[in-house]
Amino acid sequence: MSDRKIVLVTGCAKGGIGYEYCKAFAEQNCHVFASDVSHRKQDMLDLASDNVEILELDVSSDDSVASAVNTVISKCGHIDVLVNNAGIGGTGPLAELPLDAISKTWQVNTLGQLRLVQQVVPHMAQRRSGSIVNIGSVVGRVPTPWAGAYCASKAAVHAISDILRLELRPFGINVVLVLPGAVKSNLGHANFERLGKYDWKLYKDFKEVIAERAGASQGNKATDARVFAQHVANKVLSPRPPKRIVFGHMTALFAFLSWSPLWVRDRFFSNRFGLNKRVST
Repeated sequence: MSDRKIVLVTGCAKGGIGYEYCKAFAEQNCHVFASDVSHRKQDMLDLASDNVEILELDVSSDDSVASAVNTVISKCGHIDVLVNNAGIGGTGPLAELPLDAISKTWQVNTLGQLRLVQQVVPHMAQRRSGSIVNIGSVVGRVPTPWAGAYCASKAAVHAISDILRLELRPFGINVVLVLPGAVKSNLGHANFERLGKYDWKLYKDFKEVIAERAGASQGNKATDARVFAQHVANKVLSPRPPKRIVFGHMTALFAFLSWSPLWVRDRFFSNRFGLNKRVST
């Protein structure tokens, strides 16, 4: 095992991209620790193999993160690659979406990544090597209506990654920011389930288009998660990992929008998400 890369991946339940990350790194002869919250442990069991171990890990819990990292260190002595993949959606208008829902999105998507970083970095720094892979999103760079909580959490991941890349340079630690486009996963289905809890008031006339946004990344042209994960694993394990990996359906569109004047972007999203009409309160 000592000759193989030790990889810790968060958010690995079947149907998500993390599940495919585990398989992609294992195929590269890495020893992978696939992790997720306790009630999703059953959804990882078929990953178990000579190259993959299953681990319980809740990124929103300090104790759970510390315990999981200590387990990997006690078994293997080090961690070469941390893939901060665990994440949840956050669909709904910011003026009405409950703050506890927004807080949970940030707790998992943003602070969850930092919890792992703070536990793993001391071990990587001691060896003067390692790679931290933070999963952002194209919507962290170009935010879209009806997904403000999610977009903002990913924008924070981008800022954190850019800072960590510099702050960890003296310790020989690489930081890679991944910006997926539209990639097939169970995220859209999970978003739809959460929407069922809300009864919009100001935005009752936008109920249908809000629901459409929940699954906007899961269209027929969305990139296959296995293809996406293999691409990321190849880049991360290369001798000189890139600072950013941008890949997947719609990344070209979002690159164009990121360079466009704000009025162009606003017009595009207003048309796309039904925000041109006036409503009465």
